[in-house]
Amino acid sequence: MRYITYTLALLLTVTLVKAEDKKGTGPIVEITTDYGVMHLQLFDATPKHRDNFLKLAGEGFFDSLLFHRVIENFMIQGGDPQSKNAAPGIPLGNGDVGYTIPAEFVDSLFHQKGALCAARTENPEKASSGCQFYIVQGKKATDQELDNIERNINQGSKSQQLFQQIINRPENSALKEKFVGFQQGNQRDSLNALITNVIQPMITSELKPFKYSAAQREIYKTIGGTPFLDQNYTVYGQVIDGFEVIDKIAAVQKGQADRPVTDTRMKVKILDNKEGAKKKEKK
Repeated sequence: MRYITYTLALLLTVTLVKAEDKKGTGPIVEITTDYGVMHLQLFDATPKHRDNFLKLAGEGFFDSLLFHRVIENFMIQGGDPQSKNAAPGIPLGNGDVGYTIPAEFVDSLFHQKGALCAARTENPEKASSGCQFYIVQGKKATDQELDNIERNINQGSKSQQLFQQIINRPENSALKEKFVGFQQGNQRDSLNALITNVIQPMITSELKPFKYSAAQREIYKTIGGTPFLDQNYTVYGQVIDGFEVIDKIAAVQKGQADRPVTDTRMKVKILDNKEGAKKKEKK
């Protein structure tokens, strides 16, 4: 399951308004690996992803699965059910559970080092894999890089996401039919006029901008992450201790398709309220 950014070519110019910043809370899980233990907090702000991860963890789904795709200064990926009994050297990443999770983008949840995020295949709704996830290692970013990412998100990802929502609303079925008809008929002038005169004003009226807070910028500049994935893949948790485990796994020798030469397995445990509170205190 690769990281593929879906691009919809819309000729949109948008007016941006200030977005509200929200922070999440949630339960604590423990991931034990061959290189040590990590504790992660799942976010209540992303309830669909939180509940799905807890469900799979409670069933023991993740136990003995591999971190099957590892790229240093980027991320470590796991959750492929086919990895449990995979022969050495076999490329992995296509296993799944037969369903996806709707994207849950929250501006305050971002791809800092240690972020728990949902992997996905290419799809216009950016729906997540039902089981595969990655944990960010990343690298430090500059203000200029973050400025460019903000601009791209606001003029691209945010607009595309809102376009999909608007065009698929039942009350806009006639608009969608006209849009698809112009596309299929290669009627570029009519399509551009529809976007400019009808769709663009609808998006502009609803769009809230994405902007990194001062604290987020400082984290990206001093600790690092993968900001270019923000608003494209759902962030639904965060490592609160065991960051060195990420670095150890990321540094292992890799073979074909970025699979570690030596299998790196996981075991996931949901901590009870008392255990979770202790881990939060150490944060």
